[in-house]
Amino acid sequence: MTRSSFAPVRYTDMSGVSGISSKIFTVLLALATYLAVFAAPQAMAQHRGPASVANIADPLKAAVVNIATTQKLRDAEGVQPPEIPQDSPFEEFFEDFFNQEGQGGAQRASSLGSGFVIDPSGLIVTNYHVIEGADEITAIFTDGSKLKVVEVIGRDQKTDLALLKVEPKKKLPFVEFGNSDDMRVGDWVMAIGNPFGLGGTVTVGVISATRRDIRSGAYDEFLQTDAAINRGNSGGPLFNMDGQVVGVNTAIISPTGGSIGIGFAVPSNSATQVLNQLKKYGETRRGWLGVRIQTVTDEIAESVGLDTASGALIAAVSEKGPAAKGGIEVGDIVLSFDGQEVAQMRDLPKTVAQTEIDKEVDVVVYRKGERVTVKVKTGRLEEGTGPAAATEGSEEEQPDERGELDRPNRKVSLGLTFSPITDELRDRYKIAEGMSGVVVTEIDPNGPASEANIRKGDIVVEITQKKVASPEDIDARLAELKKLNRKNALLTVSNSNGDVTFVTITIQ
Repeated sequence: MTRSSFAPVRYTDMSGVSGISSKIFTVLLALATYLAVFAAPQAMAQHRGPASVANIADPLKAAVVNIATTQKLRDAEGVQPPEIPQDSPFEEFFEDFFNQEGQGGAQRASSLGSGFVIDPSGLIVTNYHVIEGADEITAIFTDGSKLKVVEVIGRDQKTDLALLKVEPKKKLPFVEFGNSDDMRVGDWVMAIGNPFGLGGTVTVGVISATRRDIRSGAYDEFLQTDAAINRGNSGGPLFNMDGQVVGVNTAIISPTGGSIGIGFAVPSNSATQVLNQLKKYGETRRGWLGVRIQTVTDEIAESVGLDTASGALIAAVSEKGPAAKGGIEVGDIVLSFDGQEVAQMRDLPKTVAQTEIDKEVDVVVYRKGERVTVKVKTGRLEEGTGPAAATEGSEEEQPDERGELDRPNRKVSLGLTFSPITDELRDRYKIAEGMSGVVVTEIDPNGPASEANIRKGDIVVEITQKKVASPEDIDARLAELKKLNRKNALLTVSNSNGDVTFVTITIQ
């Protein structure tokens, strides 16, 4: 075998390139030209961000308005400016600007916010807190024209939305809602509003998070954005790159009062549902189930044999509410409602609220190791309707001058001392008549239950969805759970008033 007869190619100048080497050179030259002409500019454009949004913003600005409100204040001396409700997440987002007129007489408080037209006949959306308490409301357009609000069609404090009516002499420019469920983290958005009273201000950013819970209420599901929004943007629109409203700017997190890139908007899909009800009825009409719920923790899920920590645990059922009539029981874990999965506790209130009133729906619950489907007809949530708040613990035990109480069949388990309910204990802990279970009389500070939310006088009603009526029942139930290799026990605990909570305690 001889060596290959191909000799190495030597390059001296362009004229010396020939044959296959010439073809390779041509390909490389074409590739370099393509990268220089096409690929490099595209890569640079990606680093620079999106193209100009001017063509999107121009036709939209005319539909975004400044909302100016005034409120008459009497007895000026010592009067404080109106405030956003205490503990509201919007306290840092919106600030009233005050203009005092004269000394000692009536005063007028002025404030500025944003809004946008959704109907050419004169329907304007803004935030509830922007117009709350206002005596006069004026919409100011980008061309300087002003229209007085003739009617507040409806308002909803729970979602911080309000629908206003003006009477224009000609059709108004308006914007349309888009589908907020289509928005993904990283999508570009644009805010237009009235920060610090400047009016017509456009800022651009991206969606930073979806379905954000900022603990402002039961229906939190905000879009989070880093588009700069400041005081005065409240009530303004958040647009996608198709020029559709995907959110209503509502709140920011800011230690300084200015934008730090953490803003929140009510998703358009939630807003449109509320606004449609306000337009039709002048009020919201939300579904109501009539339960008090609790988070399903990993420990609770393990203790009842549920594969994952999902759903909403029923801690209380209103006696005459829809849930009670439909057969939902304390201790049930709601896994789905009307075909919609309840992945976590906060999903249930929102799903129920969005359900049509008087609609019969299937509710899938996890009950004593099985999935059970019950049918429930939703009621209507009235303002103030809801289960009583949980009462934490009971009154502290007072010293007994007679010494140790007679507590037959006392037993210690889980670091708790249990006794049957006797007349003496019922009187001592003010236990309501008709309550059954086992009373907690002592708590070992070093025991497994020491960190649980249990106090003396509490009544253990069930252990992992099985009723207990005596201390012996508790020991027997714990033995059963250990045979099933359960690591935790789920205790259904009632205070003396009958308010129920669920706690988990490690048993092995």
